Amino acid sequence: MNVGIIGSGTMGGGIAQVAATAGCTVKLYDTNQEALDKAKASLEKILSRLIEKGRIDTEEKKKIQSNISYVDSLKALADSNLTIEAIVENIDIKKKVFSELESYVVDDCIIASNTSSLSIASIASSLQKPERCIGIHFFNPAPLMKLVEIIPAVQTSKAVLDKSVETIKSWKKTVAVAKDTPGFIVNRVARPFYGEALRIYEEGIADFETIDYSLKTLGGFRMGPFELMDFIGNDVNYTVTETVFTAFYFDPRYKPSFTQKRLSEAGYLGRKSGKGYYDYDSSGKIINNCHPELDSRSHQELAQTIFNRVLVMLINEAADALFLNIASAEDIDNAMTKGVNYPKGLLAWADEKGIDWCVAKLDELYNEYHEDRYRCSPLLRKMNKENKTFFN
Repeated sequence: MNVGIIGSGTMGGGIAQVAATAGCTVKLYDTNQEALDKAKASLEKILSRLIEKGRIDTEEKKKIQSNISYVDSLKALADSNLTIEAIVENIDIKKKVFSELESYVVDDCIIASNTSSLSIASIASSLQKPERCIGIHFFNPAPLMKLVEIIPAVQTSKAVLDKSVETIKSWKKTVAVAKDTPGFIVNRVARPFYGEALRIYEEGIADFETIDYSLKTLGGFRMGPFELMDFIGNDVNYTVTETVFTAFYFDPRYKPSFTQKRLSEAGYLGRKSGKGYYDYDSSGKIINNCHPELDSRSHQELAQTIFNRVLVMLINEAADALFLNIASAEDIDNAMTKGVNYPKGLLAWADEKGIDWCVAKLDELYNEYHEDRYRCSPLLRKMNKENKTFFN
């Protein structure tokens, strides 16, 4: 298969590596020659490291490198069977690129976007043959992360969807098919991990360290929400939250935080700026991060309260995604475990905690705040009445 990748940044280069490793002939396109040179050098470094770790041998390295060519003309992608765009998250720019690309590629070439949250239907509208357009969303770093969300637009043909799923699975990725709605699966369902943690902080219930420590210690999350926002970048994370909030017609469940907005405005972006919720040294390690002492009963109860509140909001979001047919239960749980490394699938976690526990915790929050943010998903309420679980 001939694969064209548009954009040679971290994501585009990573997707090119995945496709080349799977034996595809890849052309990595960028208008910037310096960016192409950087992508080529980065691949050399990554593959050399894989040899050191014993993951590949020298022959495999040469094969992967020979499968990728670096081009500065969009016309060079004319023989592609599949193209994947991985450029700036600006819908007007994407539409312009897609419209030009379509004039070069063959009629049966699949034209895909790696967007994390923009409307695939809107992007597809820029094409003469919108039925060939689809979302194929990799997670960073693409070679390591197992999950790929595939998002058909309302215009996408079944043949294009089937071929896309077949192709990505042949690249040894786990596929989750999602409806074309804001944030798809992961960037929608994960919002409470950040939003509710920020709300808990803003209420003065606990500081950043305590909230992070609670989620890691009691929940088994690899990183706490504030560590993760600093890792992603407060500018990036805030923009995604704001985009989802706006796209959902200002649903209070996705309301952005002034705390994060102010940090972003101040340039306190996290690891990449040396300061965010935490301070960082030149190697990216947190400076003077003191783990809270949770040895007293009151501290343990506080940690449990924090964990329960964030978890039930995540479960509620996952349940609502299933209720609205965004994806299957299996794909939702796979997306969260393989896309953002959650310790458990949220719907499986709901079964473990008990659907009655979930409904009770959400009603407790709603009764305290009387905010629509804490409304219980109709699916959870119905399942509780019928004594059902997500997985039998």
